[in-house]
Amino acid sequence: MSMPLFASPEQLMREKSEIARKGIARGRSVVVLKYAGGVLFVAEIPAKSTLRKVSELYDRIGFAAAGRYSEFEGLRRGGIRHAELWGFAYDRRDVSARQLANVYAQSLGQIFTEQLKPFEVELCVAEVGASAEQDQMFRLTYDGSIVDESRYMVMGGNVDPIVAALKESYSEGLELSAAVGVAVRALSKSNTPGNASSNGNGGGLLTAENLEVAVLDRTRLDRAHSRRAFRRISGEALTALLPTDEPPAAEEAPPATDK
Repeated sequence: MSMPLFASPEQLMREKSEIARKGIARGRSVVVLKYAGGVLFVAEIPAKSTLRKVSELYDRIGFAAAGRYSEFEGLRRGGIRHAELWGFAYDRRDVSARQLANVYAQSLGQIFTEQLKPFEVELCVAEVGASAEQDQMFRLTYDGSIVDESRYMVMGGNVDPIVAALKESYSEGLELSAAVGVAVRALSKSNTPGNASSNGNGGGLLTAENLEVAVLDRTRLDRAHSRRAFRRISGEALTALLPTDEPPAAEEAPPATDK
């Protein structure tokens, strides 16, 4: 009589984590950062793709995801339904990014512990406030962990060079054009030949056809009878914001010579 295979709970959790991390790393990267006017989302996408990685969840709340599209699309739709029902039953102002992030954390944690295969996704739920101090960004990982990010975050793909670039170039209070330039230059750092997320530009800057860009625009909240802050940026408006080349390198001083 053969004995059934046994794996400890710790080993199962490690294997599930490995599956999820590898799946997320195979995708293309997303950068979410705070700028002077709200929250900026910049995602790398295949040319001419109609699939969305960034979208609106509710009035002041946006959503971004990296990983397996079919899985995070189902989570996105579920978040919209929850927000609409909560806003209808109570008040639209009661729907917040923190509340939705907690709902996502519970769902992802339950899937990770109870199902054989975890979701290969990483999510961002962000909310724009009346002031920069009230802006919020929450990172949700495949196991239901939740982190409150204060400045920027990177999800999916080869994150290390992107994070390194943001550490060098990001500063608080950037205007929209400067923030887009910082995000695009950082995303382009992982766009190298041989990288799974490379778009074929040979390591150059990403172009408009390979980018999905949106903002949670604080100025929309100031308009009369306006409550929807989410706005997509595409076409000529996006092209006008994109950097045209890498920032010039600092000139090196000529070497000293003995006379």
